[in-house]
Amino acid sequence: MTNGNDRSRWNWLLAIPVALPLATFLFNFDGPRLGGFPLFYWLQLAFVGLVVAVTTLVYRLSKRER
Repeated sequence: MTNGNDRSRWNWLLAIPVALPLATFLFNFDGPRLGGFPLFYWLQLAFVGLVVAVTTLVYRLSKRER
């Protein structure tokens, strides 16, 4: 049971997977292509893995802090 205090400093890492896909100027290109798909599409799918990794990391680090 938690005490409702979720003010861990590690929560700031969650801003990375939110802000990175919004910076479309970084990946608004046709190439390189992967499996015939332009950079934009396969990079969006790669961001899913980034979100999972960062969320897992923040969860474990926050859990260790308590």
